[in-house]
Amino acid sequence: MQRPDPSPTALAARLDHQNPLPPVDRWQPPLSGDIDLRIARDGTWYHEGVAFQREALVRLFASILRQDEDGAHYLVTPVEKWRIQVDDAPFVAVRLDTDGTGSDQSLRFTTNLGDTVIASTEHPLWVEYRVAGGEPAPYIHIRGRLRALLSRAVFIELAELGEERATPAGRDYGVWSQGQFFCLGQLDAAG
Repeated sequence: MQRPDPSPTALAARLDHQNPLPPVDRWQPPLSGDIDLRIARDGTWYHEGVAFQREALVRLFASILRQDEDGAHYLVTPVEKWRIQVDDAPFVAVRLDTDGTGSDQSLRFTTNLGDTVIASTEHPLWVEYRVAGGEPAPYIHIRGRLRALLSRAVFIELAELGEERATPAGRDYGVWSQGQFFCLGQLDAAG
């Protein structure tokens, strides 16, 4: 049996051009191998070290992207599963739109590839601090196990919307969306 060609062009040719997104979480093909495809922290897609020039091709591949329980990212079709490298998150939130104020506020995020989600229970917003006192890494859930890293500009805009909230652990700083408070960081410790 001939092994499928893992080049992006060949893989794209084998894809069905479906709208809405294909059900990649239901597809369980065997691992076809690794493909030299990498998504950089800034959301740029690379094949063999060369940045993709066609956004339509990136959007097509993003539609079949998933992250499995093992933490690895894959391009998945009904018959193929190719492991790729993702430096941080596969998407970058590049725009923030707000509607309303206070606990009635809605925060809509748009990614570099045009996905839009509203921060909510279904699409939580969170911030990771990998080193105490270090730079924040803010994320929003997009779909499946996929998340978007908020761009610096979007995070600054988001922080400007924040407010303090007292908790048993101290004072949290965060934002409201869809009636839910999302903590961006703790201002102090309890006591």
